[in-house]
This record gives sequence, C-alpha cells and structure tokens, in this order.
Amino acid sequence: MDFVDAPDIRHFLAGLQIFSGVDIRSVGPFLARTRRRDIRAGEILLAPSATNSRVFVILSGALEVRLGSLDNEPLTTLQPGQCAGEMSIIEEKNPSAWVVAARDSHLMVIEQDILWRMINVSHAFARNLLVILSSRVRSDNQVILDSVGILREFEKHAVTDALTDLHNRHWLDNMFRRRLDRCLKDETPTAMVMVDVDQFKRFNDRYGHVAGDRALRLVAETLRQHFRPGDMVARFGGDEFCILLPGADKEAARTCAERARWAVLKATDLDPGAPSITLSAGVAAAEPGDTLETLIARADDALYRAKMGGRNQIAL
Repeated sequence: MDFVDAPDIRHFLAGLQIFSGVDIRSVGPFLARTRRRDIRAGEILLAPSATNSRVFVILSGALEVRLGSLDNEPLTTLQPGQCAGEMSIIEEKNPSAWVVAARDSHLMVIEQDILWRMINVSHAFARNLLVILSSRVRSDNQVILDSVGILREFEKHAVTDALTDLHNRHWLDNMFRRRLDRCLKDETPTAMVMVDVDQFKRFNDRYGHVAGDRALRLVAETLRQHFRPGDMVARFGGDEFCILLPGADKEAARTCAERARWAVLKATDLDPGAPSITLSAGVAAAEPGDTLETLIARADDALYRAKMGGRNQIAL
C-alpha cells in the first residue's frame, strides 16, 4: 500500500491523534514498512513479563491499560490514534502494565527503528507522541517520576541527525547561538568552520545514494575525531557541516579543519576501491557585535572562496 500517493489513506491518518499535523509524505517511506495487526476483545497485547520492541497505534477499537494485575480496573482506555508500547521502547524495559483489547481492534505495528526514524524526520510526529505520553503519565505518579528520563530520550532524538548521529540544524540554531553570545560577552576568542563535501551531487549521481550516505557518515566521524573535545559539531544540512570552536582563533580553527580535510583524503586513498572524497572549508573568527547569522555568513563566504580556489582546501 502506497501511503504517500493515496489521498484517502492520508486523510484517514491525519484524523488520528498521533499523525495530527504531520506531513504524511515526509513519513510515507516509513509508514510503508509498518504492518497491520488485528486482535480480539480480551486478547493480551502487552504484558510486564514479556519484552517489547514495537509501538501499536490504534486504527479502530480500543485498548485497556491495567496496572499491577489483569484483574485490576483499567487505569485508562486508549482510543483510535493513541498508541501503546512506546514507553517500554524508550526505557528499554519490559512494559510496566498490561495492555488488553477492550474490543476487537485493528492496530498499526511500528518497529522500534521505524519509530525513531519518524521522530527524526517529523517534529509534528514527535510532538504528538509527547502529548500522548504526557496525558498518560499524569494518571500515575510513578510514571510521572520515570518520565524525566523518557523525555530526555525524546529530546535527544529531536536534536540528533539520524544519518550521521551529529547534532542537527535545530540544535545548532539554539546551542551555537547561546555559546556564541556567552563567548562574546566574556570576550573569549571564538571561531567557526563551515565544511562542505566537494562535488557531492556528482558523487551521488555517479556512485548512488547509499555510497553518498556512507561518505557523509565518514565525514561526520572524521570531524568528531579531529576537532577538539569542547568544539561543537553539527550537520548544517545536506553535505554541509558547521563547527563552533570556543576559545579558538582563526589559525587554531584552520589547523583543526586541515587535520579533518587531510584525514578524509587519506581515508579514501588507503582504500583503492573507495570513491575519492575531499572537503573544502571556510573559517571565520567571531567579532564584537556578531550574531550567529553574521558569523555563519562570513564562514560561508570563506567556504565559497575555498571552492572557487579549486576545492580540497581551507580558506580564511
């Protein structure tokens, strides 16, 4: 079933709480990897004695949540659009309650890895899941205590790039701005490096997107290894990366960038069968009165000069 191109399916999913406001096309490739499960009234879906690695979204019917024992009164009844199983995935523990079909129900089954991918590509999906979770934890004090760690897991995935495991642009816009403002206030030298994979579109066209993804992961890991522990590394977007270096001047930043450029070049040279990858980078130093936007603009201008100068180099 093609979730991207079927208007009736998109309309149906948009009516469910968990997909409210979500661009179904953005999560379509992952929805296509879900499956449907039908359960009868009284059938046990989740139990504290069994591990779980799936989230179950109610398409129709209802599920009851029972704490402590199957004989206890339901703590809550989950309706279409709500889900079960997400807490045991986030906590990496067995379910904390019994979940039983209140009546015949149809469920969408989302595997653990697909759940995290949908959270990463859609802030609306992550928000809806948090709303569902928060409404549930209010009903039980113990769950409220445990929810702090759960929310931190959501926060981590909301600010992490799924492909490279670096921080993403959303995190960059927030955390780079705070750190830069503090450095400027304290008159601490600060530099920024913008890094770009040379001719990445041509690389993708020639070797395919799988090879392109591998190349981006290699670059991300190299940047992690060759910048200083206190430097802030993020994926700016596409094949472009951004690094903020508190306490560094232009020359120190250029030295780090040069180490990373050389390491990427040598990594592909050591494997004769691997496609060649090179980096260009631009370096800028923070100046009084700078904003994040003006510093990025100057680093980007320097990156442009590196590109125009022949690529595979660092420009100030």
